Amino acid sequence: MSMTDPVADLLTRIRNAQRAGLEELDLPASKLKQRVCEVLRDEGFVREVSYVKGDGPQGTLHVVLKYDEEKRPAISDIKRLSKPGLRRYVKHTDIPKVMNGLGIAILSTSKGVLVDREARKQHLGGELIATVW
Repeated sequence: MSMTDPVADLLTRIRNAQRAGLEELDLPASKLKQRVCEVLRDEGFVREVSYVKGDGPQGTLHVVLKYDEEKRPAISDIKRLSKPGLRRYVKHTDIPKVMNGLGIAILSTSKGVLVDREARKQHLGGELIATVW
């Protein structure tokens, strides 16, 4: 099976793991996926992210998910916006506000993967990867 959209796969795995109430998940690593997970961690949506070097060239990302006291996942919704067949690029002035600022948009910019607030502050547009809340 060829993987056309590894980021969509990452988001789906996180979504499914949370629905199943899993504490943590392991997935094939890539620099982009690692950065997306680090943004989720920095924004308080996942507890921790670590890279585990594997036998293959790829290695594994180990993500520890986050839940509240009632076992509700920290992420209520996570959506892929830009797809390989239809990339979505925005100028820094057009970065969407997610849930009136309660959620975040993750962008891939020339300065790396950033959260919407950071991209706006640095006047950076880029590819709109996903929204999370």
